[in-house]
Amino acid sequence: MTEKNPTQALSEVGVSIWLDDLSRERITSGGLARLIADRQVVGVTTNPTIFASALAKGEAYDAQVAELAAAGKSVTEAVFEITTDDVANASDIFRPVYDSTGGKDGRVSIEVEPGLAHDAAGTIAEAKQLWAKVNRPNAMIKIPATIEGLEAITETIAAGISVNVTLIFSLERHREVINAYLAGLEKARAAGHDLSTIRSVASFFVSRVDTEIDKRLEAIGTPEAIALKSKAGIANARLAYQVFEQAFDSERAKGLIAAGANRQRPLWASTGVKDPSLPDTLYVTELAVADVVNTMPEKTLEATFDHGVIEGDKVTGSYADANAVLDALAAQGVSYDEVTALLEKEGVEKFIVSWNELLDTVTAALESAQAGVVK
Repeated sequence: MTEKNPTQALSEVGVSIWLDDLSRERITSGGLARLIADRQVVGVTTNPTIFASALAKGEAYDAQVAELAAAGKSVTEAVFEITTDDVANASDIFRPVYDSTGGKDGRVSIEVEPGLAHDAAGTIAEAKQLWAKVNRPNAMIKIPATIEGLEAITETIAAGISVNVTLIFSLERHREVINAYLAGLEKARAAGHDLSTIRSVASFFVSRVDTEIDKRLEAIGTPEAIALKSKAGIANARLAYQVFEQAFDSERAKGLIAAGANRQRPLWASTGVKDPSLPDTLYVTELAVADVVNTMPEKTLEATFDHGVIEGDKVTGSYADANAVLDALAAQGVSYDEVTALLEKEGVEKFIVSWNELLDTVTAALESAQAGVVK
């Protein structure tokens, strides 16, 4: 018997490892397939930042860009074609995982344009377009958890489309997201959809919470404040798991599950450590628990594989301590509501900046191709 590596051990706790990255080079080189085989990766998430980075590097997209330029495609049409092609091809690589897990994993997520974050109708329309274009049952459409996004989540789920809800920072918004999901399932059932085919994850952000709160604790500067550094993100996520357990133990949820529906799993996002003084696997090992996803940048994935210490379930049973952390933060004058509202606002703004960078990169590539300039 060979000893289990840490990513195997994490998977056996019940954590689905998804990679927070995608590029055409990773698809065509076999790199993605190797991560499935060697690192227990069972899904992929993307966002505008990831695509902007992928398009800016190498030559993997040159041929398609030349074709799109020759066809006279606009920059938004080109971005739509390029990103959906990557997601469709990655979905094909993950199809065996999707089949073997009954649709639970093997998922590849693609995000609606972030500029639509406060436009419910626009988000619903683009979610349907992306779903139809990718045309793979194991795709997921990412919708931000803004107030307007809640309506879009309900209507997208109601249409039978699987959704990855992104940019969740607060426990209250997590409850609202679960409610939006259940409302969507109720509509889907009324419309005659097979509920068992609809999946959703609720992406709860971790390290960004610590980054913002730690900054405030340092400004306060008291020993009591400093002692609370780097504790908020994990405490907040652990309480989000408690919200998940409670919500899906309700009679409403149980009725939908009896009709074939699936629980909306928590997904730990933003799990790369921002503070170099912290262990680089902190947001992996301390949030290990059954029935969650941890979506990791490759650096965090490799750190986990190399030296992660997986000690089983670190979440259930931790709720009193987690609440005590949030109470202590409030006692120091750190406003939870203010922090989480700010992080949501900044999250949307950052993705809009990345989206604009993606448009600029593709615009330059199209112009270069149209001019017949070889890079």
